Amino acid sequence: MKKILLVEDDLDIVNHLTLFLENEGFIMRNTDGQTQAMEMIDNQGFDLVLLDLSLKEGHGFSLYHEIKNYKDIPIIFLTASNDEYSVVTGLNLGADDYIAKPFRPRELLSRIQNVLRRYQKQETIYQYLDIKLNTLTGQVYKKDREIILSALEYKLCIIFFSHIHQLLTREFLLDELWNITGEDVSDNTLSVYIKRLRYKLEDDPKNPKIIITVRGLGYKLGE
Repeated sequence: MKKILLVEDDLDIVNHLTLFLENEGFIMRNTDGQTQAMEMIDNQGFDLVLLDLSLKEGHGFSLYHEIKNYKDIPIIFLTASNDEYSVVTGLNLGADDYIAKPFRPRELLSRIQNVLRRYQKQETIYQYLDIKLNTLTGQVYKKDREIILSALEYKLCIIFFSHIHQLLTREFLLDELWNITGEDVSDNTLSVYIKRLRYKLEDDPKNPKIIITVRGLGYKLGE
């Protein structure tokens, strides 16, 4: 399931758009300001951002730059219908798409799907040290040798590799696994699968260099 961050300060739009997109199978999160948006992007993995230009705190163009400097997440601008300047400026900045308010939900859904398809074709490779993960083929390699992972090991691997150098709590990992699989994963099961993943990815599983334990807090991929 794809996760979308909606940065919008109009509660009517937030409520209606969240309900519509959740019914279409997306995981929705929202905020109305620049600082919290970056905190959420730093702590959670998002596949796309819907970004209004008028925010309670900060500005859409400023947040766009901050997001893109941090991570290349696809961004669709939400603009006023008569604001041609913002549309042109956003596209010149490199925005993936825009849609003018008031918009038809089905049209926005189509634009979201098109942008995600473009990114899926472009961004298929994650790599850290000698581990490479190809999300298009579902293959994981260590020094050009394919590693065979179970379905849950692979999904856990994707979570780690899409959050390189970020602290991930056990609660976050359990929530993400539930979002991906739709099934509850126990805390003990998580421990078992992290151990199995280390055994397959690490040169020395007892002294891991890839999946690092942060005592009392959680885990990180890399130092």
